[in-house]
Amino acid sequence: MCGRFTFDIPPGLLAAIFGLRNIPELTPSYNVAPTQMSPIVRQVSDHNSLELMKWGLVPPWAKDPSIGSQMINARAETVAEKPSFRHAIKYRRCIVPAGGFFEWRHEGKSKTPLYIHRKDGSPLGLAGIWEEWKAPDGSLLDTFAILTTTANKLIESIHDRMPVILAPDEYPTWLNRHLTDPKQLQPLCQPFPANLLEAYPVSDRVNSPRNNSPENIRKSSA
Repeated sequence: MCGRFTFDIPPGLLAAIFGLRNIPELTPSYNVAPTQMSPIVRQVSDHNSLELMKWGLVPPWAKDPSIGSQMINARAETVAEKPSFRHAIKYRRCIVPAGGFFEWRHEGKSKTPLYIHRKDGSPLGLAGIWEEWKAPDGSLLDTFAILTTTANKLIESIHDRMPVILAPDEYPTWLNRHLTDPKQLQPLCQPFPANLLEAYPVSDRVNSPRNNSPENIRKSSA
């Protein structure tokens, strides 16, 4: 599962990694939560574009956009079979840039939040899908979900699922709008190498989406 992540990537680095031409003014977030807006990268025509979308995918056929709060993740193993996701995985893939993500380790009745990120400090590119929902008044709502896969050796002691983290050389394939066979994407949905990631405990202030500051990713002394 992936239920919280951070977005704190400098614009210049973001442009270089994803080959972006223009970057809108963005505010860092140290506690992106479901139903909030966050940047995604998708392919538009012959180039990549960075756009803000709401986290929690709303299928085009949905009668109520509130269903998106239940669709923040899509399992990579079954995404092509689910009515809510099978169109998006073929035609509407995106990458969710992130500094890292949070997961909670259960120890008896207590839960300890941990921050997980690349050891070298590089941003993460999370595999995502997006959809466009048309409201009765004609307005459009763009939303996204993050794909998950089985946990690697580092994450399995915390949770049995983790987000699909793409390697930079896999970005062009994932975003390629002309690639519409989900079977060709499965090799990209493997657990990210555990030796490239680090996990450490952080303050439980991250439990509340209202708390959004660099304090959220500071290593806890507890």
